[in-house]
Amino acid sequence: MAEGVSEPLRLLPESVDTVPAPIHNTTSPSPVWPDDEVFAHALHHGTGLDLLHHNGHRVPLAVHRWLAAPDRADESLLQRCSGRTLDIGCGPGRFSIALAQRGIFCLGIDVTSKAVELARSNGANVLCASVFDPLPTEGEWDTVLLADGNLGIAGDPDRLLARAHHLLRAGGRLLVEAAVSDVDEVVPVQLSNGSGNSRVFHWAHVGAEAAVQRARAVGFSHTETWRSLGRVFVSFDR
Repeated sequence: MAEGVSEPLRLLPESVDTVPAPIHNTTSPSPVWPDDEVFAHALHHGTGLDLLHHNGHRVPLAVHRWLAAPDRADESLLQRCSGRTLDIGCGPGRFSIALAQRGIFCLGIDVTSKAVELARSNGANVLCASVFDPLPTEGEWDTVLLADGNLGIAGDPDRLLARAHHLLRAGGRLLVEAAVSDVDEVVPVQLSNGSGNSRVFHWAHVGAEAAVQRARAVGFSHTETWRSLGRVFVSFDR
């Protein structure tokens, strides 16, 4: 298999053609990633999914990567996970599964029922829960993982980083996938599969430099920034 090409965890039906969809009203965004048919359809069929901004800009989401075995960039994160690991926004569970296969205890959490269903069907240890819900063994996790841009969760990176700090033990590690560009913004967005849009919710786009500044403000120490396959990652110690 070619380097950087990942093997699917499950078979995906062929994708369907999509057409442009109108932008919904953005007056009352929710902080929570939508658990609806737009997201469920993309996960079930492995089809395209975008973050649709209020100005019409689309940011493609890597659905096929979420549904595949870890690639080389993912491996660079996995190699830095140690001890009991909490995978926040785990989606279909590729990190949780890969860590368990290496003998590392990992608990994945996700707010979307379809992602949790897929993760469990693939053997992942997953809770359907928000990072802001009460969680097992708070303050005792060795590693907290925010992959796939999940620093954007809830559109409140400061609150999310403070929550990660609370979940980790002293000396624990936070691993973050940052935005590729030097950006620091919170925007109202929708999930769009081309034929339909989700409700509006808030999402944050945070580049590495901004992530470092924000993490330091809640008590983290920056230990490393690296790139792999065009993606950007940052490591912090509590």
